[in-house]
Amino acid sequence: MLNAHEDKARVIDPPQRVAEVMFGLIMVLTFTCSLSVADAGRDDVRAMLIGALGCNLAWGIIDGVFFMMGSLAEKGGAVQRLLALRGAADPATGRKILTDALPPLVASVMQPEELDAIGSRLRALPQSISPARLDKQDWLGALAVMMLVFLSTFPVTIPFILMDELKPAMRASNAVAIISLFIAGYAYGHCIGRRPWLVGICMVILGSSLVAMAIPLGG
Repeated sequence: MLNAHEDKARVIDPPQRVAEVMFGLIMVLTFTCSLSVADAGRDDVRAMLIGALGCNLAWGIIDGVFFMMGSLAEKGGAVQRLLALRGAADPATGRKILTDALPPLVASVMQPEELDAIGSRLRALPQSISPARLDKQDWLGALAVMMLVFLSTFPVTIPFILMDELKPAMRASNAVAIISLFIAGYAYGHCIGRRPWLVGICMVILGSSLVAMAIPLGG
């Protein structure tokens, strides 16, 4: 309803998947990169692993809740736009409501008569409007967000589980993190229509910079 970008075939869209993976990677890197190769022992590694898993699980749940809040707000906004369209004082106001609801590129090619036709069909919908509520897709989306953030912990932490020596484990973990950040950036480049390899490199630099900034701040 006035939501031109909704796609029920997908629980969450590809750019959002990349963003959630990036978020999870940066969160876990603030734990792994805070270890000191010279001073850390197995107990420190164990505490780091527990902390990283627990932190990403907690933030995955929080991010899932925020996802549902955003979805509910989007649906509520669609209902409010429909009510505003029905109460529009003149055709120009109705067209403005519709163009604001459409993606800018689509709105830029719409003719007034096309907007009026869409507005007429929307006004013809049943007068009774159900309040915005969460549905199955929203719950699945929230679960997907939570799992993406949580599961992104494992590739970076697996070297610490499989390797006894901290220094090689740290190097392997960092290598996995760099590769993961590049893959995430490469996928994001495809999503936004830019050069994937260049976006991948930029994502590695951005992710590393965010981690370097977060660690001294207690992240």
